[in-house]
Amino acid sequence: MAGSISWVLLVSSALLAATAYIGRDAGHAAGSIATTHLHFYMHDVYDGPFPTAALVVTGRPPLSLPPNVNATDEATSPSPCSRRFGDIAVMNNALTEGPERGSARVGTAQGFTVRVAEQGAVNDLSLYLVFQAGEYGGSSLSVKGRVDTDTGVRQSLVIGGTGRFRFARGYALRRSYDYDLANGGVVEIDVYVQLLRV
Repeated sequence: MAGSISWVLLVSSALLAATAYIGRDAGHAAGSIATTHLHFYMHDVYDGPFPTAALVVTGRPPLSLPPNVNATDEATSPSPCSRRFGDIAVMNNALTEGPERGSARVGTAQGFTVRVAEQGAVNDLSLYLVFQAGEYGGSSLSVKGRVDTDTGVRQSLVIGGTGRFRFARGYALRRSYDYDLANGGVVEIDVYVQLLRV
């Protein structure tokens, strides 16, 4: 009996090792990490006949700053088009190869942001980059992070993915290409993703 159990364990181990060897990509060692850089543009449209982003929950007005907060001792008042604390916006924005609206579409950015700061334009972002064309068609990346839209370059985490991006980790950098808070516009995105080869 003990001999047959040992035999079964030996054969099972050999089959498992063979499966791992056959399943790895040619030319790449199992467990190696590959880095991929993606570059595209997101079209965030709040107005016009076909908006792709919308404010769905209006938060409360920002509170006035207490005295002695800034150098002039004046309370900062929000601009007329500023968002409010607690605002929630949803998006279903086109991702394209170039910044022009007619540029080839590579996918869609779907998700939402929540305004989380009393002052300034700081949001909690939850976003899925869904690729519909090219070598990553049918795959997606999940992006999460704190986004301060007052900064020139905004950084978020890539926390996972599907399809070709399964087990992905990395970061995304976003810059306003032609964008204003009231109307939306075009955002340039660079994504750096590390993939574990199995």
